[in-house]
This record gives sequence, structure tokens and C-alpha cells, in this order.
Amino acid sequence: MITRTFDLLEQYQTEYRLDDALACKIGGNWVKYSGDDYIEYANNISCGLLSLGFKPGDKIVMISNNRPEWNFFDMGMAQIGVVSVPVYPTISLDEYKYILDHCTPHMLVVSDKLLLEKLRPLFENSPYIEHVYSFNNIEGVKNWKEVAQLGSERSYEFLPQVQQIKDSIKPDDMVTLIYTSGTTGTSKGVMLSHNNLVSNFKATCARNYVKYPARALSFLPISHIYERMMNYHFQNHGIAIYYAENIGAIMDNIKEVKPHIFNTVPRLLERIYAGIVGKSRELKGLKKKILVDAIDVAVKFDPRRKQCIIYRLRLMLARKLVFSKWKAVLGGEVRIIVSGGASLQTRLSNLFSAVGIDLLEGY
Repeated sequence: MITRTFDLLEQYQTEYRLDDALACKIGGNWVKYSGDDYIEYANNISCGLLSLGFKPGDKIVMISNNRPEWNFFDMGMAQIGVVSVPVYPTISLDEYKYILDHCTPHMLVVSDKLLLEKLRPLFENSPYIEHVYSFNNIEGVKNWKEVAQLGSERSYEFLPQVQQIKDSIKPDDMVTLIYTSGTTGTSKGVMLSHNNLVSNFKATCARNYVKYPARALSFLPISHIYERMMNYHFQNHGIAIYYAENIGAIMDNIKEVKPHIFNTVPRLLERIYAGIVGKSRELKGLKKKILVDAIDVAVKFDPRRKQCIIYRLRLMLARKLVFSKWKAVLGGEVRIIVSGGASLQTRLSNLFSAVGIDLLEGY
């Protein structure tokens, strides 16, 4: 039974045999990590942190883009009771200073050189930060793999301790400290337990029929609790997680990965709709008529109501001539788009349903 976040890892041995549990694009190629790789890295991080003297309740700040290494550290910390503090990589230096001073972490993990240099004045003068590591290779900076390597070398010594700590961790124990955006003042540190996260992803999993084997594309920031919760959701369903390179590469990545599901925000879906309507204004003649009729068919689509024969014929024609192309733009395989935040307008839900894609709202 899954009651703590790290319990998800066991499913990669008992239920889901995945060669691509986690994946990211490096140097033009998709680099994949199997479920076994995931478990091994998480265990090595746990052992490595124990080797460095970390103990339950200590905190580590991670400031990074979405990547498999984030998951390795997330699970590695959770297994030994170390509290993860994920922070956006785009906030101001003053906000970083406030968070670092407030949570007093012993380790800082950053994704790249730009962030490292931005934060250098803070961690060099911090009385708390003892270790600084990077995910990217940066000359003169310790790399995350050194923690994993240390853990691998001393696993015989520390793996029994990892298991002991795991056995002692309760669902109501704190697993993460997440700072709010600070739009109404200074950021507030929100203490979340394993149960806070597990109960959420279990509830959302009940609404999602896309399961193993399937692929998801992740591009919303994993440092935000919504995308992080959905990240656990995907793992719970045995869905392979592919991390988009960046916001600008999303559409290219969608075509390459051909995801069955992905998370987005209403604004992006509104943009897609606006683009479709804008295209209809540019076309002329028969092509314009076909697209305009397809849009009309889509916004009037209602799966709960039996439509007349004329509408059904129009829908069949629209799916053949237009909707199939729209779906191809989204990789051709997508079955569900999950939209966080406010409810979408009915026309958007109808449009995607007509295309053959379910739009889940309110996660």
C-alpha cells in the first residue's frame, strides 16, 4: 500500500517494468532511465546523504528545471526523512535570500551555471549551507553524481540504515517545505506531509483512465505543487515521464514523444483555440469554409446528447478533414489533457472532445 511518496518506487519492481520511467533530452537525443535505474539512483542518493552526515529533519533546497535528477534527489531525500525545499529558478535574489535564511538548509542543489553565479553571494555567506552541488557539469563545482557515487561506494554500510529510516517514517511526517509565491507579502513556507501529497495524487488518479503503458510530457514547473503532485500521479499509474526541453520546444517535444497525456494551464489551451480561429480568418475559399464548419461542429459537440443525422455527418467529415490534423499536431496519441486552475469555458471542452481528446479540469 502506498502511504508515503517513496512507496511509489516499489511498483517499478512489482507492477511496472519500464525502460523509460523518466526521460530528458540531452544533445538532441532522449536519455531514458528505467524503473530500476530510478530506484538505484534514489537509494544511492539516500546513502550518499547519510554518508555526508544528513539526518531526518535536515533540509535541502533544490532550484532547478524539470529533469530526472530532480526525482532522484526527491526520492533519495524522502527515504531518509530529509525535507526537500523546491524553489522556482526564476525568482529574485531577495526572494532567494529570504527563503534560504528562513529554512536554513544544509545543502543547495542548482541546475546550471547561471543560477549558481546568481546565488553565489548568498551561499558563500550563509552560516547554514555546507554543500553546494549542480545538476549540470560546471567546472569547479561538485556534481550531483558525486553524491550518488559516494552512496554507491558505501551502500553496504548505509542501505540497512536507509531501510530502518524508511520503516520509521509515518504518513503524517513532513516530506517537503514549499514556499508560496509571496504575492501578498513575503513567501510563506507550507509544510506538507507524505499524506498531503499521496491523498491528492490518489484522488486524481481515480479520474484518469490513461495507465501503464503510456507516456506523459511534463513542462509545467515541478517545483510547483500541482505539477509535482501530477508527477507522483503519473508514477502511480506507471506512466513514463518525459521532460520537455523548455517552453519553446514543447510542440517539437510533443511530436517526438507522442504523449498520451500531459498537464497544461487554461491559458495555453486558450492560445491553441485562438490560433485555430485566427487560421480560419487567413484562409479563403473552400479551405476556409471547411475549417469554419469544423470549428462550429466542435464548439457544439455534446457527448451527452444525441445529435441529428446532419450533425453526425458534419462531425464525421470534420474529424476526417480537420480534427485528425489537429490531433496530429499534439502527437497523434494524446487521449487526455489535464488542465489545472480555473474551469475552462464549455467551448474549449467541447472542441477537444470533438477532436477525440478528453479535457479534465479542476485538478
